[in-house]
Amino acid sequence: MKNSLLIIIALFFVFSCKKINKPDENIDKIVFLKPELNEKSASYLYHFAFDCIDQEYPNKLGQVLGDASYLKEPSELHPAFYGCFDWHSSVHGHWTLLNIIKEQPNFEHKEVILEKLQKNITKENILKEVQYFDDVHNKTFERTYGWAWLLKVAETLQDWDTEEAKEMFENLKPLVKLIEEKYIEFLPKLNYPIRVGEHQNTAFGMSFALDYAKKYAPKLEKVIIKKAKEYYVNDKGCPITWEPGGFDFLSPCLQEASLMLKVLPKDEYVLWLDAFLPNFRNNPSQYLNVAEVTDRSDGKMAHLDGLNFSRAWCLYEIGIALKNDKMQSLANKHFEHSYKKMDSGEYAGAHWLASFALYAVLKSN
Repeated sequence: MKNSLLIIIALFFVFSCKKINKPDENIDKIVFLKPELNEKSASYLYHFAFDCIDQEYPNKLGQVLGDASYLKEPSELHPAFYGCFDWHSSVHGHWTLLNIIKEQPNFEHKEVILEKLQKNITKENILKEVQYFDDVHNKTFERTYGWAWLLKVAETLQDWDTEEAKEMFENLKPLVKLIEEKYIEFLPKLNYPIRVGEHQNTAFGMSFALDYAKKYAPKLEKVIIKKAKEYYVNDKGCPITWEPGGFDFLSPCLQEASLMLKVLPKDEYVLWLDAFLPNFRNNPSQYLNVAEVTDRSDGKMAHLDGLNFSRAWCLYEIGIALKNDKMQSLANKHFEHSYKKMDSGEYAGAHWLASFALYAVLKSN
């Protein structure tokens, strides 16, 4: 009798454990809400960029020193874009603030934002930026990541029909034209695309520049479309399960897919995508899960929050174009995972992540 009782107790615990350890069958049914830009989200996002576009230090210049005369304060070298730790983060910090007040015209902090933006984007400041980009030792400065974000700023200013935007674009125009010329000169010489998950990623730089070029620079548009087809049209079987790399803030596979969506007609694109990412349209969550950050004080590790946002915007772009709810749901999941974690108090992420989050929000609709 005693032995029988022990057997019954043992069986009870075995089956109880099996029940406890059984995977949640409803885990794929969790609803992640699509983000939207409203007064609340704008108030959360704006302060990251607002607080840093005139914060000069800490600063990573990334310059080539021609001689001792190059050793100057960041605000002397880059009087328009000296804050937010580095040049490109300052540029997309400006983009963030511009888009918040463009999309939310009654935003409560609009006037103080405009004051900061107009103080930086002046004719005199931009001409000094042009001089820096023309320097013999720094002609490739910010190629092509910073170039792409500068064209995003130009796109926003030209899309936004206000007197303030028109004035800032006129001030910015000499640098915009220089960046256009640099793209047109550089891309034909680049025989092979750069496929990393960080700043040098060619597909990212081309995708952002193409958004601008389709509206405002037809010559640049032709160059980008031609090179995109040369680089990517025959690509197949992108190893998306190898992603992410430990310091990625871009998905090499999704950035390429995002670019080609803008290059190919829809019917050709679907065939291309199915060869490039087999079965991805049917079950994207099988190939991607959110990226986890273990240390947000480490600038490189903090990149992974940016990866969640950039994956989200690519998935929104493709998912909306192809009417694919699974991609959009996966985008929501990536976005939600990192959104509130931006406000960790660590400048390593705070100086740039709002731009990526806002871009994802704008692409979600």
